[in-house]
Amino acid sequence: MKTIIQKDFYRNFGYWTNFPFTKGFLSPGFRFIYCLRNAQKYNSKHPLGLFYRLLLRRYSIKYGYQISAKTKIGEGFNLGHWGTIVVNPNAVIGKNCNIAHGVTIGQTNRGKSKGYPIIKDNVWIGTNAVIVGSIIIGNNVLIAPNSYVTENIPDNSVVMGNPITIISNDRATEGYINNRID
Repeated sequence: MKTIIQKDFYRNFGYWTNFPFTKGFLSPGFRFIYCLRNAQKYNSKHPLGLFYRLLLRRYSIKYGYQISAKTKIGEGFNLGHWGTIVVNPNAVIGKNCNIAHGVTIGQTNRGKSKGYPIIKDNVWIGTNAVIVGSIIIGNNVLIAPNSYVTENIPDNSVVMGNPITIISNDRATEGYINNRID
């Protein structure tokens, strides 16, 4: 059975390996994911948990990824580009999710959508997209660059703009999410 780190490696590079650190550590995105997964694996009071959390903090500052070890993230996570990404620790991200640079996944503190987003499986989030509030992003959704999403998005959709336009498309992420984990 493949580990979650091997599945993340497969999503990023397209093949399995028992030693993901040999090639993976040349990629800042995978290096961060590796530390994130290990920080999630160990309790914060365990010596390895403390080590990986400190390393995760270092990589957060170095690469601009602000993703907490408390964030629930499914297998096959892909950080496509090096750059600022902010994810609220209470947000939930499903499997086979791609996040480009400049993305914010955050909370809303007031109004009807007070809370945190839930992002389901096979979602591609483009550059500088903002997803906020207690909303649900369905399966097989492509969120175009520079979109501002504050409402629920149904499965099999392409989302774009501000205010958003939702276009139904059964093949929304085809060609965008490669090396899917089933």
